[in-house]
Amino acid sequence: MNKLNKATGVLAAGFFINMCIGILYAWSVFKQSLVEQGWSNADASMPYTVATICFALSLLVAGNLQDRMGPRKVLILGTIMVGIGMIVSSFASSPMTLLLSFGVITGCGIGFGYACLSPAAMKWFHPSKKGMVNGLIAAGFGLAAVYLAPLTSMLIEGYGVQQSFMILGVGILAIAVPLACTINNPPADYTPEAPAGYVAKAGAGDSNMGWREMVKTPQFYSLWLMYALASSAGLMVIGNITSIAINQSDLTQVAFLVVVLSIFNSGGRVAAGILSDKIGGLKTLMLAFIMQGINMMMFATYNTEFTLMVGAAVAGVGYGTLLAVFPSITADYYGLKNYGGNYGVLYTAWGVSGFIGPVVAATAVDMTGNYVMAYTICAAMLAVAVVLSFITKPVKAEAANAQKVAA
Repeated sequence: MNKLNKATGVLAAGFFINMCIGILYAWSVFKQSLVEQGWSNADASMPYTVATICFALSLLVAGNLQDRMGPRKVLILGTIMVGIGMIVSSFASSPMTLLLSFGVITGCGIGFGYACLSPAAMKWFHPSKKGMVNGLIAAGFGLAAVYLAPLTSMLIEGYGVQQSFMILGVGILAIAVPLACTINNPPADYTPEAPAGYVAKAGAGDSNMGWREMVKTPQFYSLWLMYALASSAGLMVIGNITSIAINQSDLTQVAFLVVVLSIFNSGGRVAAGILSDKIGGLKTLMLAFIMQGINMMMFATYNTEFTLMVGAAVAGVGYGTLLAVFPSITADYYGLKNYGGNYGVLYTAWGVSGFIGPVVAATAVDMTGNYVMAYTICAAMLAVAVVLSFITKPVKAEAANAQKVAA
């Protein structure tokens, strides 16, 4: 029972840490205030861009570190960096200072924290619950958007931008760092109890490839492409949902769409994680790609409050599915021993999609004045992802088939 309590405790701590380090989602509020103070749009956007790049790159480093030395030290360092980065940002008086404090320090801290939570939690639970665990951990990060944006807005209104950075930074240090101290890997002899009636899936086993072996498998490139293409489509909608609504409808109050998208993004992570435990990760991804592809083909027709809400909800679920299922597939195919480093390498696909999605949207609007071309490109990318999800085979199953042929 103590082991079960510890497993649940690690999962809960991971969820709430992600809710703290999801501070990235509050940037749109800070950006708006900085622009109102006279900053250019480019200067106010750059710290977020740099933070996103640092987040993706630091995940590579932190994933390998936590594989070697365990999650606790890396996670404590990450949460301290997020808090300190926010506090230093409160003293920033120029775009360059904020770029270093929020962009580099906070961005790297988020990557260091995020890299440790899923691998630690998965080791405490039976492999049949990988999807559920990843879904819940990832949902914490997604839910940060729901409360951080209004909280930051309220703080700025009451205390100003500088003080808001300070308050949020102190809050992160006070909440996330103590929680990080509770997270560690299970003992070497720990074996999670299998659920009643559990039957191992064909091809499942204990492969423990490092990233160098992983990148030699064709499945890695298939997974990387699926992740990049589908994330690009999701981020295109997420980054432009309010502009899309104004462009396609006569609505003036559209901020609620961000909340709808965030809630379904988080809920989609949990639901997709649980579904992937039942039917498998690739089948879950295929369903998400098809659903998102149809949504993209229909999006140009969404011109009312209701249809835009449906479009935002489906986009949220589709994107959330990726963040829950790709970590599980990485662990299934390549094992848990080197999971942190392996997922860090695969996660570079998300980093690339953070560039592709906004470029597709901006190019479409600049050329045509609307988002129709962007929807078409996203639908085509998702069609490629569907094909890849259909032809990709599990690593271990493919290796077994190759051995049979050789025999």
